[in-house]
Amino acid sequence: MRGKYLELALDQFLKLVQQAEFRHEQRKTEIERSKVRVNLKGGGRKPKLTIAEEVCLSLFYLRQMPTFEILGMHFDVSKTEANDTFHYWLKIFRSILPASLLEQVEEREADYAIVQELLTEFDLIVDSYEQPRERPRDNHEQQQYFSGKKKRHTFKSQVVSMPKAQDIIDVAVGAKGSTSDISLFRSQMSKFAHTQSFKGDKAYVGGKNISTPHKKPRNRELSVEQKAENKAFSNQRIFALTLN
Repeated sequence: MRGKYLELALDQFLKLVQQAEFRHEQRKTEIERSKVRVNLKGGGRKPKLTIAEEVCLSLFYLRQMPTFEILGMHFDVSKTEANDTFHYWLKIFRSILPASLLEQVEEREADYAIVQELLTEFDLIVDSYEQPRERPRDNHEQQQYFSGKKKRHTFKSQVVSMPKAQDIIDVAVGAKGSTSDISLFRSQMSKFAHTQSFKGDKAYVGGKNISTPHKKPRNRELSVEQKAENKAFSNQRIFALTLN
C-alpha cells in the first residue's frame, strides 16, 4: 500500500459536498441574522463556481499544494478568489470532518492526560507518507523540500494510529520532504506519555520506545526466525498503511 495516493470515491465526494453545502447554508443564515442589509437579498456578484466546484478546488489544493495562481488557472478564477475560496471551505471542512483523537482533547488538559494514560495500554502504529509539490523557485527551499526517497519535491506527513487503524490518534502534516521519518516521529513524541510504545517500519530504527522489523545485516541474510517475525510484524502494520 505504500506509495499509493489516497483516493476519494465519487459517492464519498458527493456526500462531502452535501455536508459542506448544509454547513455553508447554516453559516449564511447566521451571517444574515447579524447583518445590516444595504442591498436587496440575492443582490451582488454571482459566484463563478458551483459549490461542488469550490469544494473540488479546495480538495485539489490540499492534495497538490499548488500556488494560488496555478490553482486559479485550473479553475478559471483569479489568484485572490482561489485563495479566498480555499480558506472559506477549509473552515467548513474543519467543522464537518472528524479530528484526530488528540486534537479532540488538546484544549482540555485533564481529558488529554487521561487519553495519554489510556493509550499506553496499546502499541501505537506510526507511518509516514509523501505527496508531490511544485518545485520551489528558491534554491535553498528546493533542497529543503527535495525527497531523496521520492526523487522529487514533496510534503511529508505522518500518522499515528491505534492497532488495526481503529482510530487516528495524531497526524503531522506538511513537513518538508527532506525531513527524515525518525525526525518527524521524535517531534511528535512530546504529545504522548514517556512510556508510550510504538511500532514502525525500518525508517524508525533507533527511535525511543518503538519496535521495528529486523534490518538485514550488511553482507549477511536474516535468519528464518527473523524473516518470520518481520512478516508477522508487517501484517500488524498493514492497516495503518491503508490510511495513506
